[in-house]
Amino acid sequence: MITTTETQTPLLDHVDMRMVVANGDNLGLDRNSIVRLDPDHPGFRDKEYRARRNAIAQIALSYKPGSPIPPAPYTDAEHGVWSTILKALGPAHREHACAEYLACIERLEFDADRIPQLDEVSRKVEAISGFRLEPVAGLVEPRVFLESLARGVFLSTQYIRHHSTPLYTPEPDVAHEIIGHAVTLASPRFAEINRLFGEAVSRTTDAGDLDRLARVYWFTIEFGVLREDGQIKAYGTGLLSSAGELAEMHKAELRPLDIEVAANVVFDPSHFQSVLFCANSFDEMYEMLREFLVRW
Repeated sequence: MITTTETQTPLLDHVDMRMVVANGDNLGLDRNSIVRLDPDHPGFRDKEYRARRNAIAQIALSYKPGSPIPPAPYTDAEHGVWSTILKALGPAHREHACAEYLACIERLEFDADRIPQLDEVSRKVEAISGFRLEPVAGLVEPRVFLESLARGVFLSTQYIRHHSTPLYTPEPDVAHEIIGHAVTLASPRFAEINRLFGEAVSRTTDAGDLDRLARVYWFTIEFGVLREDGQIKAYGTGLLSSAGELAEMHKAELRPLDIEVAANVVFDPSHFQSVLFCANSFDEMYEMLREFLVRW
């Protein structure tokens, strides 16, 4: 299940907590399951923020899959949060992001002064890779989230983090969804890997196998790095949506990308990652993951 780490260090938007649940009882869960705000959430005591979260959640609750996504009524302050995030990530991306990601973010042409609406991002991504975005009211169960990838659908939240902590969010918000996941889905090869992960999850019922698959997802899609022109570059969404993780990734222990090994390494989502698996190139990462997932 999706949990909050009690001793979580306030990192810089460092982690996406949606992971595979090794529990067969979750096969039929609702895509609009909501995780309520914890008392230590930055917006917990802000009644106006909570009311806005609920209003934006209603868009997803009334949404019919496949139809145009209604716009979220963001405020000027919320657009300001987006601008702060992009200003922090711009230089970090130029220094640490892989070429494939940089090409994708340029392709999507985000406005630095306003939060892009999911519908406009979805239309751009779908024209490139066939993937589309659909809104959800809050955090969905990991199996529901990942199985949707098999259908070429990325389930995305629309709310944005609290203005008091523009560089930190305890759960995936629209900035993480778009800057991390949606950008990579504007790459046909990234999109194919995501789809294959979803298909692999759909074929998996054994709890131990689900755990192994979750770890592979974590160390590649979320926190993968590779070598490019003699330098270490990020392709994982958990890294690319966090200036903090990008700054810290060079301190991690780098291990050669071995998917069977990664499948058995336990990760800690509450701290900067101490171990990262590094591919020799984007092509190597793509071929290794594709072969592994097709055989799964």
